[in-house]
Amino acid sequence: MNYLGFKPETVNSTSEQLNKLLCNYQIYYQNLRNYHWNISGEHFFDLHVKFEELYNEAKINIDEVAERILTLRKKPISTLKEYLEQADVKERSTDDPKKMVANILDDHKKIIANLRAVIEKAAKAEDEGTIDMTAGFLASIEKNSWMLDAWLNR
Repeated sequence: MNYLGFKPETVNSTSEQLNKLLCNYQIYYQNLRNYHWNISGEHFFDLHVKFEELYNEAKINIDEVAERILTLRKKPISTLKEYLEQADVKERSTDDPKKMVANILDDHKKIIANLRAVIEKAAKAEDEGTIDMTAGFLASIEKNSWMLDAWLNR
């Protein structure tokens, strides 16, 4: 661990929040896949594409979070059972397009809170690498939330 110069106790709290983020992103990703596969009706074309865009971004973020945990010399959570137990984001299913978008916005709220907690812990550890990574995720999810909220409130 010395190759990064972090104190072990600060890395532990950062990696715990990163693992929570990993759990949240995994459930969020699966919710998006569900919505992508099951969207129908007049909003099919716009939401089918948007859901795919969101789950592709989530897939990349999942890998980056897991690799950051490994960079910190900790172990990423990697079972569905643990994801479901530890995530604030919960599995959801609906056939209603407006409810799908509302659910995604609720998931975003939970992920945003988690991202801010990661940034707070990483700042205390002087872990600029984690801050940089998660700040980018935060900016993107905030922008997507604005767009989804605008769609929902037409």
